[in-house]
Amino acid sequence: MTDEKDNFYLIQPEPNKSCLLAMRDIVLHMDGQITETQKYGMPCFCYKGKAFCYLWVDKKSNEPYFLMVEGKRLHHPELETGSRSRMKIFRVDPKKDLPILNIDLIMNQALDVYRN
Repeated sequence: MTDEKDNFYLIQPEPNKSCLLAMRDIVLHMDGQITETQKYGMPCFCYKGKAFCYLWVDKKSNEPYFLMVEGKRLHHPELETGSRSRMKIFRVDPKKDLPILNIDLIMNQALDVYRN
């Protein structure tokens, strides 16, 4: 039986479904203290109970992205601020291989904010 967290992924059309599931897997394997929940209808990942990252799909481009809660404290050339004051996003092209090195850099930077 699937739970509410899984439904978000299962209703996505391909290639977004596979991409989002891979993104989820990467986040969950970054640290043993990361848990997954759902907030605002979005998959939300918490570190020691504090939200640090969400997964979502851009309404205009229909591409998945990581939404980094403490984005203003993260520095990476591919992070976008847009109109947000605190959060930044990292877009992912679902038709290409995931940029694992960039994702690792951004995720570790974000986790360091919470670890320190």
